[in-house]
Amino acid sequence: MLKSIEEEQELRLDFSKLRKAVEHSPDIIPVVAQNIDSREVLVVAYVNEEALNEAMRRRTAVFWSTSRNELWIKGETSGNTFDLEEVRVNCEQNSLLYLVRPRGSGMCHTRNSGGESRSGCYYRRLDFESGKLENLDP
Repeated sequence: MLKSIEEEQELRLDFSKLRKAVEHSPDIIPVVAQNIDSREVLVVAYVNEEALNEAMRRRTAVFWSTSRNELWIKGETSGNTFDLEEVRVNCEQNSLLYLVRPRGSGMCHTRNSGGESRSGCYYRRLDFESGKLENLDP
């Protein structure tokens, strides 16, 4: 049985993701969502002007889904939302940092072996020696 990319130990980075995303959604920039309390990076996503305006209006994390080509209101279906506390802009004004306060049981769409949603999407560490991924929340 094949493991999904979310669970395997092999490093298979998608270096073409940004090119593919921009091809279908040309007016986007990356945004990092970071837990304002723990400083854990939860997810890297994309926003367009509509998503940013909606996020500021709602005071919750809103992204642009490059796979579905639509607004992605974080937690709309899962209930695991991000209260938007602050938005920071980088020096070149081509990426954003959302400082958020998570509300809910987990933030990532993947689950650990106990069936719990993981707190964020960065639950694997790259081993420098072997080049394999180590799951920190199995």
